[in-house]
Amino acid sequence: MDSGTGLLAAAAAVRRLRPDADLVISSDPDGMPWGPRPPHDIAAHALAVARAAAAHRPDALIVACNTASVHALPALRAELEPALPVIGTVPAIKPAAATGGPVAIWATPATTGSPYQRDLIAKFAADVEVTGVPCPGLADAVEGADEAAIDAAVAAAAAHTPRDVRTVVLGCTHYELVAERIRAALQQPGAPALVLLGSAEAVAAQALRRIGAEPDPSAEPTGTVTVLLSGRPGRLPEAALAYAEGRLLAGPARAGGTVRH
Repeated sequence: MDSGTGLLAAAAAVRRLRPDADLVISSDPDGMPWGPRPPHDIAAHALAVARAAAAHRPDALIVACNTASVHALPALRAELEPALPVIGTVPAIKPAAATGGPVAIWATPATTGSPYQRDLIAKFAADVEVTGVPCPGLADAVEGADEAAIDAAVAAAAAHTPRDVRTVVLGCTHYELVAERIRAALQQPGAPALVLLGSAEAVAAQALRRIGAEPDPSAEPTGTVTVLLSGRPGRLPEAALAYAEGRLLAGPARAGGTVRH
């Protein structure tokens, strides 16, 4: 679940680990963006999206959104657990710090400098040079697959990223969909390869662990995709198909999610 297409990275990660898994993709086009909303409103929208997904009786719920994980995770867990395990998204600050830095954290303006992010830095990266880089407009540009707006937002954030940074944390799930464009904007000629760290792979693996399932990338690709748009059966939006993750999921995705490979 997410407000929009930011969930594609985590859903695609689950699909790669378990091609036979049935997926329910629940987003909120009627209510997005969630970021500017007050915390109680974010929680209310996240609960509505989660309830729509939970009605399909999944084995686990991935909150594939940093904003919702910050503001709605306690409410989601209070309502849904223990019957439905809820897995939140945490920026990959801990593994980034393990690289030794310097580290940049690309995130939405609301997340950059937030108490949540400051606490993660203090807990996991106190001894590493860390720069928070706000990325105004990038998530919205990715949501709409607006190529020019993506390039402009990436370039603006890159201009505020120290040139000696070797590791970049992608602190918004939308950013993982344009990771290679971010790498191209930041990679310095002759410098060691830049490390980009998202959350999708770790979140997908954690979801499988929580339900006692083993990764099996060689499984038959029999999994279906059910698409929910603010609770209504629907299809992946056209913008989702601009990304490899969306195209991976689009094969079995039909209204109601009843068609298999």
